[in-house]
Amino acid sequence: MESKSKFSLRASRHLLGGAVYAGALLLIAASAPAQNLFVADFSSGNIYQYTPGGVQSTFAHGLSSPEGLAFNGAGDLFVSEGYTSIIKIMPGGTQSTFASFLSYPGELAFDRSGNLYVANAGIGSITKITPGGSQSTFASGLGTSIGLAFNSAGDLFVANVNNGNITKITPGGVQSTFASGLNNPVGLAFNSAGDLFVANQGAKNIIEIAPDGGQSVFASGLNSPWGLAFNSAGDLFESDGISGNVYEFTLDGARSTFASGLAQPAGLAFSGETLPVPEPSAVELLAIGITGLLVRRRH
Repeated sequence: MESKSKFSLRASRHLLGGAVYAGALLLIAASAPAQNLFVADFSSGNIYQYTPGGVQSTFAHGLSSPEGLAFNGAGDLFVSEGYTSIIKIMPGGTQSTFASFLSYPGELAFDRSGNLYVANAGIGSITKITPGGSQSTFASGLGTSIGLAFNSAGDLFVANVNNGNITKITPGGVQSTFASGLNNPVGLAFNSAGDLFVANQGAKNIIEIAPDGGQSVFASGLNSPWGLAFNSAGDLFESDGISGNVYEFTLDGARSTFASGLAQPAGLAFSGETLPVPEPSAVELLAIGITGLLVRRRH
């Protein structure tokens, strides 16, 4: 039979290991990103910011028909507005013109190298803009292209409103039809599993397209689905343009109203900031308290 001291020592080691594990979980949870949702309100000319709890504030105003939104790695927000320009808004709110002379720019997307891609709905092309602002034509002949999204492999997907197709473009510029038969597809977004979600505006629904091209209806009965974006938890957010609402969908498709009362919400984008790690003293106090308890039990 084990002595009481040996049993206490084994239990102490077990509890101490659990305490270390709990502390690690505490640190990981405290470091998780708290994402705010940014919404381009097309008719009001405002960009609204929402906390995860739904608290609204005005991040930028005085814009002309803002539509597409995208964040770069530095946390700067890029906005397509005025039917010809891309505006850069720094985290503090300072605005500047990043690019101009575009043709009805719609949605925006960044690649892994920090290049910005712009859907030029007016001329059916995709413009690539380097971080330094140099423009070049990445793809053309796309019709009325609006929605953009990259998959994990770096392929760019484009929603073509006029022909109801989704075009896939490889990093080398090779085009192919990924999906067809849609009804005025606008916003695009990928989930973590690689499924593409499409705001099918004409049919007032959201279509889910598997990597192999299989289509299914994810949500229906919407008003005018426009922008789509996933948060880090995997919930899908959709701007319902005419209703003035932003809806949130869980993984199983359950819908709730996240925001309302907007003029005409369009593009959506999430920006995450790392929450501060707890004071070291808090973790130390927890460890000290448990260690002290274990020491007392050993005696």
